[in-house]
Amino acid sequence: MDLEGAGAQGDEPRPYFFLSYAHTPRNDPKDKDPNLWVERFYRDLCAHVLQLTSLPAGVPAGFLDQQMQPGEGWQERLSESLAYCKVFVPLYSPRYFLSEQCGREWYAFSSRAVHYQAARSNGSQMSGIVPALWVPVPPRHLPQPAERLQFNHAAFGEEYADEGFYGLIKLRYLRDQYERAVYLLAKRIVKVAEQSRMPEGDPHQDYAAVPSAFGPPGRARQMEISVLACSRSDLPPDRAPDCYGPAQRDWNPYHPKSSRPLADHAVDLVRNLDYQVRVGEFEAEAERMLGAERPQAPGLLLLDRWALDTPRRQELLRRLSENGRPWISVMVPWNRDDPDSGRREAELRAVVEGVLESGPEGEHGHRSHGGGVPTLEAFSQELPGAVKSAERHYAAHAETFPPEGAGGAMPRLLIDGVGYGSSNSAPSVTGTGQDTGDTGDGDAPEGEDPADDREP
Repeated sequence: MDLEGAGAQGDEPRPYFFLSYAHTPRNDPKDKDPNLWVERFYRDLCAHVLQLTSLPAGVPAGFLDQQMQPGEGWQERLSESLAYCKVFVPLYSPRYFLSEQCGREWYAFSSRAVHYQAARSNGSQMSGIVPALWVPVPPRHLPQPAERLQFNHAAFGEEYADEGFYGLIKLRYLRDQYERAVYLLAKRIVKVAEQSRMPEGDPHQDYAAVPSAFGPPGRARQMEISVLACSRSDLPPDRAPDCYGPAQRDWNPYHPKSSRPLADHAVDLVRNLDYQVRVGEFEAEAERMLGAERPQAPGLLLLDRWALDTPRRQELLRRLSENGRPWISVMVPWNRDDPDSGRREAELRAVVEGVLESGPEGEHGHRSHGGGVPTLEAFSQELPGAVKSAERHYAAHAETFPPEGAGGAMPRLLIDGVGYGSSNSAPSVTGTGQDTGDTGDGDAPEGEDPADDREP
């Protein structure tokens, strides 16, 4: 199995996969590090990946943040590893989806897949993400980005789906199932790496500014994306049709670099921020969006400057500004390589600024500055801020309602052996004499490997 881009000579070695996990804190400073078991699992996984690939000497099979040295720039190292790794492996646990750090790692990697899709014309979806269970998480607790993966964990074994790697590694009677599941996960990582051929990301991105892919737990968040653009049937006389389709939402201002409508690209980015997304055309939805006193959902408007060639559309945008709708963020994409825009740049910019700045000062919400967003990369960087602004203003203006019903039943503890697979793999603990408890490996000294009774 060949490896491409393992790291050019003289470069920092680039990991094959990135293991993203939520640290488990010590209950007491004198306790042993509970994350030693994650490190043990990581080493076993790396060993299999090395056997299954032709990784050259010195190239790490994976990345784990425990490898970073004191004093090392951790943000820079994380950015580089997330930009260069071939596969992202999130280690699911109840803590994982509550971790802002894990959410930022997920978003940083998944953004590479979104840009990959923008450049492809076959419509195939490839995320480059291979999830693993450390502790099973109920499907209802998964945020939107994880729920959309629809990964069949039971394919690695019913015991794995029930217990996760933590249960398999801690229970001696499940040791064989642990070995099998780790090996199958390694094979899956290698297969996805070879199939996806994920392009590299930006190793110098400002990691501190990367948003989390996970929203707050609870009710799913909504975001409306609307498009105000030309279609091929109503273009201005001096506008080429290359960026347009039969409908307004087919508008693709970054053609030919992007092969997809911009609305589809925006949907992927917003979904990666853990939103459910509705897409429409602003002209058709204008009365609903501009007429209601209170917002129904935060919104994102994608504005084609050429669409303001008609007085009606200018009036719609003027109403948006004058009526005070800060929960609708406005982004103004354009292509600096578009010759038509170059010829009329000053005029197009003046019309947009005149319309969008017509309302009361300070009540506009997010607006693209500097004449708009000239590249696909700049669009992807600006969008999280536009979404955050819309959400913030929506929360400030929307009427809140109590949840329906009188509240659910009190939570109950799960009995032994209950997981989220299709089998109950734990043996009976009454009168069997079987060892169903800890293997005893947890007594390993601080900083040393847990004992391993497996054959080499």
